[in-house]
Amino acid sequence: MAFREGPAFGSCLVEGWTRLADRCSWLRRIAAMRRHPQGVPVRSGDATFPKAMDNVTVRQGESATLRCSVDNRVTRVAWLNRSSILYAGNDKWCLDPRVVLLANTKTQYSIQIHDVDVYDEGPYTCSVQTDNHPKTSRVHLIVQVSPKITEISSDISINEGGNVSLTCIATGRPDPTITWRHISPKAVGFISEDEYLEITGITREQSGEYECSASNDVAAPVVQRVKVTVNYPPYISDAKSTGVPVGQKGILMCEASAVPSADFQWYKDDKRLAEGQKGLKVENKAFFSRLTFFNVSEQDYGNYTCVASNQLGNTNASMILYGPGAVHDGNSGAWRRSSCAWLLALPLAQLARQF
Repeated sequence: MAFREGPAFGSCLVEGWTRLADRCSWLRRIAAMRRHPQGVPVRSGDATFPKAMDNVTVRQGESATLRCSVDNRVTRVAWLNRSSILYAGNDKWCLDPRVVLLANTKTQYSIQIHDVDVYDEGPYTCSVQTDNHPKTSRVHLIVQVSPKITEISSDISINEGGNVSLTCIATGRPDPTITWRHISPKAVGFISEDEYLEITGITREQSGEYECSASNDVAAPVVQRVKVTVNYPPYISDAKSTGVPVGQKGILMCEASAVPSADFQWYKDDKRLAEGQKGLKVENKAFFSRLTFFNVSEQDYGNYTCVASNQLGNTNASMILYGPGAVHDGNSGAWRRSSCAWLLALPLAQLARQF
C-alpha cells in the first residue's frame, strides 16, 4: 500500500484538520511510538485498555476487517500500518483506494482492506488517546495464498531400465505439501511426498501418468500430470496354429506388445509374404497382425513365421496352417497328415448333412 505521511510531521499542513496544533502533536507522538516500539506503554494484553482483535487471517483476494473496541474514555483514534497512518478519526491518510473506514462509533473503530495481497501482511496498530496519553493495541494480518504449481517436468520418453527424475515446484502460504502418485490401477497410495520423484531402473509396468498434487488447506489441491513413456522391444504374446479345410477362409494371428508399436512381417519358410499377394491379405495394427487366406489350397499349408520389430529389437514366432486331420507339434512346428483321421472326417460330414 502507498501511504501519505510526509507533510504530517513537518508543518502538519494537511487538509481537513481543525485545531491543527493539537492534532499534529498527537500524530507526532503516535509516529514516534511506532518508530520506537519500546516506548509503547500499553499493548493489547492490557486489561485496562480497549482491546483490538487477535490475529486476522484472510485469503489472498478477500477483504480483511480490522476492528478496535473503544469506550467513552477515548478522545482520538487512528489506525496505522508500520510507521504509516491509514486513518486518523474519519480522515484518510493513505492513498490506497482499497482501504476504507468501516466504523467510527463510541464502541468501535474499524477499517477494511479490500482485495488483500501478500504485501499487506504484517502488524497493524490501533492507537487511541485517553487522558492526554496515547495508547496502542496491535493486530497482525496474516494473508494466506492458494497453492500454485509454478514448475513441473515435461512429458518424458525413456528406454526400459533407465532412470527417471521428475520435479514439481509449487508456491503458496503456508508452504504447500507436494505429493506424487502413479495413475495406475495397480498403484496404491503416494509414491513420493517431496518435490522430486526418482525412479531407478524403470520398468514397462511403471509407464503412464504421474500426478503432482500441491495442497495447503487454503483451497482445493492443485494437480498436474506428467506422462512417462517407457520404450521396450517387442514381445509376442499370442501366435496360434490354425486348421482350415481346402477351399475355406483361413486366418493366422500374431499379437505383440511393444513401445514404440511393432512393425510386422510374415514369412513362409524363408520367403517373405508381400501385401497384395494373390489370395492373401496382410493387415497390420498397433498390437497385432493378421494374415488372411481367402481360399486355402494344399500349397498354403505349412509353417509361417511372424516377425515383430521396433527400434529396440525384434522377436519372432512360428505357427502352422494345417488341414483337417493334420497332427502338428506346436513346439517344433512339424506337422503330418493322419489318413485315419481324414477318412473318419468324411462319414461325419455326410452324417451332418443328413440332419
